[in-house]
Amino acid sequence: MASIWLSTSNRSRTYRNDGHDGIYYSYSEMSMNLLSQSTIEKVGYYVYLLIDPRTDKVFYVGKGCGNRINHHLLGALEEKTKETGKIKRIREIQKEELEVEHTILRHGLTEKEAFEVESAVIDLLGLENLTNLMHGHHSLDRGKMTLKNIKTEYEAVDALFDEPVMLIRINQLYRYEMPANELYEVTRKHWKVGSRAKTIHIACAVYAGIVREVYSINEWVPSPETPGRFMFIGEVAPPGIRQKYLDKSVAHVWKQGSQNPIKYVG
Repeated sequence: MASIWLSTSNRSRTYRNDGHDGIYYSYSEMSMNLLSQSTIEKVGYYVYLLIDPRTDKVFYVGKGCGNRINHHLLGALEEKTKETGKIKRIREIQKEELEVEHTILRHGLTEKEAFEVESAVIDLLGLENLTNLMHGHHSLDRGKMTLKNIKTEYEAVDALFDEPVMLIRINQLYRYEMPANELYEVTRKHWKVGSRAKTIHIACAVYAGIVREVYSINEWVPSPETPGRFMFIGEVAPPGIRQKYLDKSVAHVWKQGSQNPIKYVG
């Protein structure tokens, strides 16, 4: 397996590639780009981009301080590093004897500011276009939103129920502007419900205390994937019913600290 000598400060460290291609990777340029202690103290926290030189597109957004920006390349050279999408992309670039491009987007930040900038950039570029594993800091509650969503979040009035309705919280699965079919799928399954559920014909998908969609329930059937749980078959509710509850607040319905994802009202 090929070895790599990388000078860090006054020490040399050896890294090895995965040995699959037998290519010797030279990182002398990367050695020169390591930040000195003096520069680290001046730069503070920063937000950086890793760019694929084959496409000139950003594939990772990160934040850090010191020489954090170089750690991904070093990790890619370690045999035992788990091959995430990011590491896989770096290794593909290295295999073509190219170098990942590094760009510091903003520096001189506090840690809190770096979190905010990183999150905003991930929102702008889209997580689906990156190898980041998760959205940035506070992305779901303060991140990229349409003007309509902003109005809904801050101006929603309390829903009034004059008929039996099942409220289903989907906080861990929801994302803004998700396709209608995906919203339906995450709302309808896989729930632990009793006989009462079979008497209710309206279900509301709830995220962050606000109704995101309203469905008519036709029937409940056993979940084929999760024994002991059920899923409903239905469709978006008729306009007259949907307009009564859509974008309304139901935050007042759940007691603070309640973990139950399902609530019956009306």
